[in-house]
Amino acid sequence: MNTLAPDAPVLCLTGPTAAGKSAATLAIAARWPVEIINVDSATIYRRMDIGTAKPSAAERAAVPQHLLDILDPLQSYSAAEFRQDALRLIADIRARGRIPLLAGGTMLYYKALRDGLDDLPQADAAVRAELDARAAREGWPALHAELARIDPVTAARLAPNDSQRIQRALEIHRLSGHPMSALLGQARAEDAQAIALHAISLEPDDRLALHARIAQRFDAMLAAGLADEVRRLRARGDLHPGLPSVRCVGYRQLWAWLDGEVDAETAREQGIAATRQLAKRQLTWLRAWPGRDVIDCMAPEAAARVVDRCAAFLPSA
Repeated sequence: MNTLAPDAPVLCLTGPTAAGKSAATLAIAARWPVEIINVDSATIYRRMDIGTAKPSAAERAAVPQHLLDILDPLQSYSAAEFRQDALRLIADIRARGRIPLLAGGTMLYYKALRDGLDDLPQADAAVRAELDARAAREGWPALHAELARIDPVTAARLAPNDSQRIQRALEIHRLSGHPMSALLGQARAEDAQAIALHAISLEPDDRLALHARIAQRFDAMLAAGLADEVRRLRARGDLHPGLPSVRCVGYRQLWAWLDGEVDAETAREQGIAATRQLAKRQLTWLRAWPGRDVIDCMAPEAAARVVDRCAAFLPSA
């Protein structure tokens, strides 16, 4: 078969959660020699399989998959680390004469790869621990109010309980002495080179239909043993709700149930609501991605349509 030029745009398959990206990815892999680079901030964690909709053993056997199960849930992973790993993998896959396929829905990772990274300070474990301790005493809305005083631009776009982003904005201010909003857009010299991406995006024509699918999938995860998966993680004793792994949708709601904060039905309802909110945020990101090729994810033949679009971009099989 013909091969792609070394500087050809990298093919991406993206979309909100529950859009059917996994099925479309396997359909592409059945026709072209691809290797998948997972663009997902949850499937990176080991022993978090059900709630992250991680590819099955059979799916992994069908096509090489990268950036799965690379971290313990106690660890964290940044957009900068993803960019570094993805660039290395893209080069390695092409050197093997195969086609890299970025697949997933963590939009910050795509942005880091496509646009480079802002010149922001690296995470600081001591500062984060201090902020977590304050949040435990005062609550995240109090820290959001503090952020509003020092960086009103950033605070205005964050919910008062958006713990991860509030923590990061306060951390950046503490380490740099400047509000995060003032530093955004100042690209690091080593990240100035943009990466061309060819994006096929699975998005719903009918948002309510996607909401119904999200609820069905969450219930299927519960039936498959998601509560037991969270229970095993909690039983380790070294994990807590402040970690990025435990903040993943579904996990943090069931963790709250196991902590006795809510009942089982409330945890289920909150897990579904959080997943729908995630999908909404993902769609907001996607609508700001110029030139993406959109396919209705609710169409019965969505995966076949993705393959047809890929045929116009990828070399003949």
